[in-house]
Amino acid sequence: MTSTVDLHTHTTASDGLISPRELAEKALKAGVTTLAFCDHDTAAGARELLKNVPAGLRFIPGVEVSSRAEAGRCHILGLGCDMDHPAFLRLMDTAAALRRRKLEARIAHIKKLGLAVPESCFDALRAMPSAGKPQVADVLVKYGHAADVRSAIREILDRCPPTEDWVDAGEAIAAIQASGGVAVWAHPMGETGKRELTEGEYQALLSELLGGGLMAMECWYSKYSLERCEKLERDAQKHGLLVSGGSDCHGRPGTAGLGTLNAENHTVAPERLTVLERLCPAG
Repeated sequence: MTSTVDLHTHTTASDGLISPRELAEKALKAGVTTLAFCDHDTAAGARELLKNVPAGLRFIPGVEVSSRAEAGRCHILGLGCDMDHPAFLRLMDTAAALRRRKLEARIAHIKKLGLAVPESCFDALRAMPSAGKPQVADVLVKYGHAADVRSAIREILDRCPPTEDWVDAGEAIAAIQASGGVAVWAHPMGETGKRELTEGEYQALLSELLGGGLMAMECWYSKYSLERCEKLERDAQKHGLLVSGGSDCHGRPGTAGLGTLNAENHTVAPERLTVLERLCPAG
């Protein structure tokens, strides 16, 4: 059954397929009454919904910051930030600039391969708040260069020369905290569609992020088994971290649905997501 809380979703402001308002309405229909948008490196979707939050929905603005620590890459969620705080605005400016550099590198890679794509499509990608691999992949599929999005990413975009366009994880955590938000390590064992971290990689990242002031961990995640989620929950409690959970819903076929917080779709009681005590102290 669907859980009533989902603290990690994506809209058309980044690489989701559903607009902010429509995603909020779909969440309510699915039984999700506490929802956070965590678009990649932009708060545009959250800002849009805050203008008109549907009745009955407790909405928490968020963002997912593409980050790097010495121990490896990671994604840091900022939940409940003051989006007009100077520290948050600086973080978004930095993240947006780095994401634009990644987009230009991917466009250059496509052109170098000689793949025919109209320049107008690249301009449309540049005009998006936070275009990422899935949107670029959509273009490649549209013009017949790949069978589907996954193939476009794996066979073309993942072969783009790597860049270092990632926000320092410590700086992301500090900015989120300064703006009154909760810094959450997203999908700590690896996200949907990517390989899982080894236990050693996970422990190294955890140790470094704890040293950087990490506040919470996304223990409940749509890709992970119930056993894995409960193990992560114990780890969070051991280290004094708040527990968060999210589906990472993008609205794409074959991906997790709203309110799915583990692979078995076991319902997770809101009380287990202790991050809510900080985000919604009134209950």
